[in-house]
Amino acid sequence: MNKSLRFLSLLSIVCITVFFINAIDKNTTEPKSSTHQTYKIKALKLPKNLNLAGERVPLENPDIKERMDRELLVNTYWQSNGLLLIKRANKYFPILEPLLKKYGLPDDFKFLALAESAFIDETSSAGAAGMWHFMKATGKEYGLEINRNVDERYNIDKSTKVAAEYLKKSKERFGSWTLAAAAYNAGNYGVAKRLKTQQVNSYYDALLPDETERYVFRIIALKEVISNPEKYGFVYDEEDLYTLPKTRTVKVDTVITNIASFAKKFGITYKELKIHNPWLRENKLNNKSRKLYKIKIPI
Repeated sequence: MNKSLRFLSLLSIVCITVFFINAIDKNTTEPKSSTHQTYKIKALKLPKNLNLAGERVPLENPDIKERMDRELLVNTYWQSNGLLLIKRANKYFPILEPLLKKYGLPDDFKFLALAESAFIDETSSAGAAGMWHFMKATGKEYGLEINRNVDERYNIDKSTKVAAEYLKKSKERFGSWTLAAAAYNAGNYGVAKRLKTQQVNSYYDALLPDETERYVFRIIALKEVISNPEKYGFVYDEEDLYTLPKTRTVKVDTVITNIASFAKKFGITYKELKIHNPWLRENKLNNKSRKLYKIKIPI
């Protein structure tokens, strides 16, 4: 290769190298779109009319305002959980609302049930079960059948009736629905003892266990977010929400030896029957006492 060609080759290499260096430098020095330009986490303005069953939250108290703000922030910015709760609420609120009215409980207590169980069929680490998260002892005390074969904590109608009885007794004892809700979490005895020791008679004035300190605020936060989803950034179509198929009731006062076979008679699967009747815990219904049970069959 002659000197001219060697020179041109060297010049080309230099030019290409300079081009790439400039390109890399440009990419690293030019300002990029930062997170704050595409995603904003905004402080929330607390509504002035926050309440539980008509009982106002005293937001003029700085401690109360901070605790309420905490729960509203958590339930707004934990977006995946919030959207799931909105979807499940659409599935179960239409069942709960007439039951709460029937048993004399304020409509706001559907948010307590949501706070307790998130409307999923799971038993807590402490052993609480069903939509209203009853412990076995409490459920049995109020007349629910609870054994390996049948667990009426999972029966929405019967467990809602028991929850209403418990909460109404607490309301009579403490004089407010707010304290009744707190007692649902901490127990009537535990709340009564702390109120007496501290010489107060309001949930908002009492120093309670950490979980109970947050409990009522969480219920109110869920009420606010689910009642005003768009206000808190939740966007969805009606078709995105969960629903339950309509059902009809079949009355049974005999033994069912095989629930899978029983389900097939109605043209449904074992799984479909259990989804609508989670209180049936085994593949049989013993029913030695010939008790009358109501089994829901999806249409």
